[in-house]
Order: sequence, then C-alpha cells, then structure tokens
Amino acid sequence: MFRMIAITAALIFSILLCVNYADAGEVIDQLSVSIDKVIDILKNKELKKSENTAKRRSMLRKTISESFAFDEMAKRSLATHWRSRTETEKREFVLLFTDLLERSYVNKIESYSDEKIIYLNENIEGEYAVVKTKMLTTKNVEIPVDYKLFKSGSKWHVYDVVIEGVGLVNNYRTQFNKIIRTSSYQDLVKRLQSKQDEIMYDEKSK
Repeated sequence: MFRMIAITAALIFSILLCVNYADAGEVIDQLSVSIDKVIDILKNKELKKSENTAKRRSMLRKTISESFAFDEMAKRSLATHWRSRTETEKREFVLLFTDLLERSYVNKIESYSDEKIIYLNENIEGEYAVVKTKMLTTKNVEIPVDYKLFKSGSKWHVYDVVIEGVGLVNNYRTQFNKIIRTSSYQDLVKRLQSKQDEIMYDEKSK
C-alpha cells in the first residue's frame, strides 16, 4: 500500500516537471500551468534558502492541489466503505489521504532524478478526459501512464493515474478494502497515520 503511495507521488511529481508535448490540447494546456508554477518555485533562489523550507513546501503543496482531486481519489479508494462513514470520518480521511500524498510528493520533488514525461494525446468525453503519456526513466525505460481527469467548472482535475494498465485508485481500493474487512476501518486509519508520522519525522530530520 505505502509503495503505491510513493509511486503516486513520483508520478505526480513527474507530470508537473516535464514539458514534452506530442499532441497538446485543452487538458494538457491546463496541466502546463502547474508545470510553470512548480518550476518557478524550484528556481526561486530565495525559496531555496534553508530558512524558507517550510514556505517552499507549502507553496509546492498548494500548486499540486490545484491539479489533483485528492478528495475524489480518497472517496473512490474507499468505494463502498465511503458510504458507511460519518461526515466527520469522511472529512478526516480526505485530509489524511491528501496530506500523505502531498507530503510524499514534496519529498520526491526534492530528490528529482531527471525522469521525463512525454504527453502523447488527450481524449475528452463530456466532463471526463484521459491524457495518455509515457514516462521515460533515467535508464531509458518507457512506462505507459494514463491520467484520468474530470472537469469542474472550467478546470480539469486528475482523479486517477493508470500505470502499465493498473489504476492507482483501484489498487488503493483493493488494499484498503482488505484491511477494513480483515481488521477494521480504524486500523486502516492508524496505518495511514503511522505513515504520515514517518514522513513528518523525515521532513524534520532533513
């Protein structure tokens, strides 16, 4: 489960830093706005100073949240278990899930190793779209990655990432469901909180 969280963060990171378009369109154009924002933050000499670490990370998290619908990811990951949660539990789970992915993302972005994303094309059907890409690793290995998005107002938001045919939301759903059924929802939350504490500790030790 936690490996998939790390993979998600790495891919979120990749899509925001790479500017290689094969067939740009409306959806890809919007994602490029986030790319520019992230690059500006990373290149800002003032923000690179150690005393501005917290500010820099906060700005990066804000930027990623503008493109990714973590609340929708969280809801889809819990699937049928979402309906049985109280409103308070739903809010708390979304916050925990979002915090985990955003913190993982920031950790990845600070150890960038020059992965590349090539945007192949986009397919829009009503309020939903799929952006097909391939990730090129530093060893020139190509990995197909599709991004699923929905439109809210005039904005497109990523709600799932499919890596080599395996959807991250479906992967989370399977693992979350297994933990809840073999143990409890409370145990799932405790495991996620434990991972959250681990990441926060790593941040402070850097």
